[in-house]
Amino acid sequence: MQIKYIQNLDGYAGTLIIPVFETTSKSVIPIEYHGVSVPSKVFFGKKDTHYLVEKYECTHVFVGLGKSTDYKSLKNSFRRIAAQQKEVFSTNVVFVVPEEFVSDQVESAISGLLLGTYNLGHYKKKDKHPFLAADFQLAILSTTDYTEITKKAVKIAYAQLEVLAMVDLPPNTVTPKYLSNWAQESGREFGFSTEILGEEACRIHGLDAFIAVGKGSDKEPQFIIMSYVPENETPKTKHIGLVGKGITFDTGGLNIKTAGMVHMKCDMAGAAAVLGAMQLISDLKLPVKVTAIVPCCENSVDSKSFLPSDVIKSYSGHTIEIIDTDAEGRLILADGLSFLIKNYKPEIIIDIATLTGSSVATFGYECAALFTSNPELSNNIQLAADQVGERCWPLPLWEVYKPDIESDIADVKNYSGKPIAGAISAAKFLEYFTEHHKAWAHLDIAGVAFGDDEFAKSKHATAYGVHLLTKFIENL
Repeated sequence: MQIKYIQNLDGYAGTLIIPVFETTSKSVIPIEYHGVSVPSKVFFGKKDTHYLVEKYECTHVFVGLGKSTDYKSLKNSFRRIAAQQKEVFSTNVVFVVPEEFVSDQVESAISGLLLGTYNLGHYKKKDKHPFLAADFQLAILSTTDYTEITKKAVKIAYAQLEVLAMVDLPPNTVTPKYLSNWAQESGREFGFSTEILGEEACRIHGLDAFIAVGKGSDKEPQFIIMSYVPENETPKTKHIGLVGKGITFDTGGLNIKTAGMVHMKCDMAGAAAVLGAMQLISDLKLPVKVTAIVPCCENSVDSKSFLPSDVIKSYSGHTIEIIDTDAEGRLILADGLSFLIKNYKPEIIIDIATLTGSSVATFGYECAALFTSNPELSNNIQLAADQVGERCWPLPLWEVYKPDIESDIADVKNYSGKPIAGAISAAKFLEYFTEHHKAWAHLDIAGVAFGDDEFAKSKHATAYGVHLLTKFIENL
């Protein structure tokens, strides 16, 4: 999508997108724009409504925003219009920016319009959305110059579109090798370096917990290491570490899942969030150094699969008793965290993963579970989450939960065996491998990475985490 600016509508013919804040159904003053008058009985700007009027060779699309709106609601309003009304869009489309809008609202609206081009039918014959045509330009009509904001909005949406597709595509397409290839290609295009460790290299490095999880699959594991260095790096440049869970499909292993396995292609959504964030961070040229680790493998069932009651090694040197092979995500994250801390020593670390059903039981599908013992880091992550409409809320890491991961035979066990506090005990397990890092946070996104909404008939990706991680880094 290309952006251009216009000063007026003289001689214009095409589609106008006109955001409208809510008045009242009893208002005697109609909504008016470009010579079109809409009585309040017909449309008064109520949230999640729209109204179309054909006049002066133009299609006027009035978009109701409600009395007030937040970032996520605004984005969804414009995504809905782009997705559901694409037949009214031609090569000539103008977005009329209300005088009341601030920069974040412009960013959200433009991103939403571009996100509305996403179509879940990757293997169906489909018409390309008008916004994706090579010659399409979205015209902006505004008294304020939002050039930089609109460029940023497009970059945000493109990164999120990449992640939506990555998570929604089937596991016979999105294999560990697919993700490592994606990382390399994206790095070349956007300006971050990528190193891939295959299975033999992982063995040499001692990434034993990671290797154990992928043993039952014929797909080679890929340990992805990405590094973004800003152009003007100085000794004072902040260094952030990211780790994303990349289980490209999770059968549960020998503790095979008895329900919901059809959706387990989404178990790499944490990895996708980190990959998308690396694209966006590099594309925006943020002045922060970022090192990202994405361990990718498939948790499958085979004669070589690791067993419940196995004791395995880890990169850190700690031994792990396997209680449940379906608690595999924390194993690959443990090696990812240890590798990041030992070799790169970032000041701040955030890992992100579709880790536990327990987080869903706690928060439903409304927010992610946040774990950290650093109050400042917790506040900053929550601030970024609220700013972009990707909510998270903290849960405790109290030492009273530590016995849940204590093992008689090994240094630690991967599952408490209890039907309670599962998200917390998983976070305590990860904490064990952080070497008491003073600024580590864990985001359990099991309830928010993949779900139901108006944009498809079946469960699908949300791209949660891409913007949150980028916003957090941008705020530093």
